[in-house]
Order: sequence, then C-alpha cells, then structure tokens
Amino acid sequence: MISKELLQPFNYLFDSEIIDSIANVAFLKTFKKADIIIDIGQDLNFIPLLIKGNIKVLREDNDGDELLLYVLETGDTCAMSLTCCMVKSVSKIRAIADDDATVIMIPIEYMKLWFSSNESWRNFILQSYQIRFDEMLETIDTLAFMKMDERLFKYLTDQVKLSASTHLEMTHQEIAEDLNTSRVVISRLLKQLEREKKIELGRNKISVLEF
Repeated sequence: MISKELLQPFNYLFDSEIIDSIANVAFLKTFKKADIIIDIGQDLNFIPLLIKGNIKVLREDNDGDELLLYVLETGDTCAMSLTCCMVKSVSKIRAIADDDATVIMIPIEYMKLWFSSNESWRNFILQSYQIRFDEMLETIDTLAFMKMDERLFKYLTDQVKLSASTHLEMTHQEIAEDLNTSRVVISRLLKQLEREKKIELGRNKISVLEF
C-alpha cells in the first residue's frame, strides 16, 4: 500500500478508481544510480511506474555488448516489460537506474484486470506502447541512417533534455556502452565535437554548447 499523495502526478492520466486501486495494491521501491531494476531472463511479477529519476532500457547481444533502446522519465512505464507480463515470458531487456530512482511496483495480475475493466488504465497502457514503439523506431533510424558522430551528438543533446542541464557528468566509457562502440572512438569524436565548438570537455564532464 502506498500514499495517494505519491500518485498526484498521475491524476491527469488515471481516474479516481485506478488511483485508489494502485494505492491499495502497489508498493514503493527505491534504486541507486546504476542499480539493475529489471534484468534479462528475469521473471516479471510487477509493472514499474516511475515517479522519480530516469531509467535506461537496454538490449544485450550474444557477446554481452549493450545497446540503449530508450530512457524512461517520471510518469513512464516500460512497454517491453508490459509485453513480457502480458504473455508470461521472461524479460528481454535490462533496465538500469540512470540516477537515483523511485518506482511504484504494481502486481501484474492487476495490470491485466484493469486493462479490461478501466478505460483510463487501458489508454495509459496503449499510449505507453505507442510512445516506446516510436522511440525504438527512432533508435533503429539512428543506427541505420546516422554516422557515429551524428549519433553521439544526438545522444548528448537527448541527455541535456533528460537532465534539464547542459552540463553532463558522464565518462567516455559510459557513453561508449550506451552507443555500443569503443571508448577510443567516443573519445576521438568528442574531441572532434569540441573542435567544432559544439561541446566543451572536462574531467568526466561534458558541457553541451549547441543543441
């Protein structure tokens, strides 16, 4: 059980019936930056509803290399986990806290029940599918049609929007992992972007000057 005050940001999405139901059956869980929230191969018994922080959703290839699919923000849920819960399959993605995160965990049996009985919940689930699908299409387009320097700069500007700050605290290795490339390539391209006066580099810090 959780306080209905925590659900106030969702009042515009859900009717009072669903707000009351979530408050009665859900529980709260907190995660530190870099904590794994959902892992590949994990049985999913709960649906995450993010109320604080950002969560990175990643795929992993057979060699263990990761690719960033999309980032969840406050008010989001993960469509990939919804799909796995609906068909009772294990998780095919890894969800990692991009910073400290607070998540409402909703048991999957209620997700299914509310989907058939409540319009506001059903609309939320369907809209979440659409938004995440569009984001994955954007990821595919980026991989297929953009050169690595363009992908890198788009990644940085996306991070600016997510963090609401032009000063990003991240290492070259972290960026390389998100973009599924090597740290050497990222370091070289960051220097190129700095020469183009699009960014300014510091120690584990990147200031985005153009976005």
